[in-house]
Amino acid sequence: MLDCSARDDSVKKRINIGLIGYGFMGRAHSNAYRQVNKFFDLNHETVLKAVCGRNKDHVKAFADNWGWETIETDWRDLSEREDIDLIDICTPNNTHYEIVMETAPTGKMIACEKPLAMDVREALAMTEAVEKEGRPNMVWFNYRRNPAVTLAKEMTEEGRLGRIYHFRAKYLQDWTINPDVAQGGKTLWRLDATEAGSGVTGDLLAHCIDLALWLVGRISSVSAMTETFVKERKLQDDPGKVKPVRIDDACAFIGRFENGALATFESTRYARGRKSQNTFEINGHNGSLYWDMEEGHKLSYFDNGGDSHLRGWRDINTWDSEHPYMKHWWVPGTMIGYEHYFTHCIADFIEGIERGEKTVPDFRDGLATQEVCDSVLSSAEAQRWATIKV
Repeated sequence: MLDCSARDDSVKKRINIGLIGYGFMGRAHSNAYRQVNKFFDLNHETVLKAVCGRNKDHVKAFADNWGWETIETDWRDLSEREDIDLIDICTPNNTHYEIVMETAPTGKMIACEKPLAMDVREALAMTEAVEKEGRPNMVWFNYRRNPAVTLAKEMTEEGRLGRIYHFRAKYLQDWTINPDVAQGGKTLWRLDATEAGSGVTGDLLAHCIDLALWLVGRISSVSAMTETFVKERKLQDDPGKVKPVRIDDACAFIGRFENGALATFESTRYARGRKSQNTFEINGHNGSLYWDMEEGHKLSYFDNGGDSHLRGWRDINTWDSEHPYMKHWWVPGTMIGYEHYFTHCIADFIEGIERGEKTVPDFRDGLATQEVCDSVLSSAEAQRWATIKV
């Protein structure tokens, strides 16, 4: 098992990765593991040791394409392997709990896609399980690792905005407008509540909530509404059958931060023309920040200082070497994209191992986001304010 207790710059240690799942996120994570040591000077190197999937032919093709050394078709066999240091979970949400609870006692490091779990009960047990073992762990909230978003974190910590009054976020898509889109199965499990737990709340707003907690602070209460626009959908694996849709197609909520700031959040998969618009704006006493993933390299900043006749919003293009992460990539003026945020996640995770520090969102952070998500859904169902207990 990998020893993460000390750093020895004379020897490059290996982190043998075991990946469970080979869909969209499996590709994103595989690319990050392959790229991280090419661009970041780390004392550890990631090794694509084994990937796991239920369909042997499909997972073999995936492994051959991405350079995974071996395959498994049962995640339990993978989690028990002594040559695996880190288990990376890229499977549907309803599988996270069982995999973590059986893997944590092996002493392996664990990385898990968001949302961490189906609900707070599961997330708390998972968090306690990994913390009991004392091993590094991570939740893939990759948007923290966008250079412009990381710069926003630095600017808020430097006090450039002063006291923060407002945080507003939205995450808009349009891919489920067609009522003929099915639910369940290999590619559409996010529309099936038994596998996803929730709709846009856990899938999209979880990202916005994580950023809000990271940039502004703890959310203490929420008041929410949700809507399911298409009430029934056919099954992807059995098109002759139709069953009720129980996930939220859209969600909007307001909230209060513990520090007194107010928040508004909106998410939907029914915003025609929006493929993946993820934004936030922060308003403070001294200034404001705005970010939109559709122009992910740009952070808009309003500074209320200086001469009043020169005040106005200005765009900071985060493509210079002094901006977060950018010294590792290309010459100034060249942009990076979505896939790079995952590379930054694993680079920070490894640097945290080497320094013995927490550098990325971990299971405790995933639990905090899960608490807000659960409170949002319970508020919408009860049609009243919900207090977030922890």
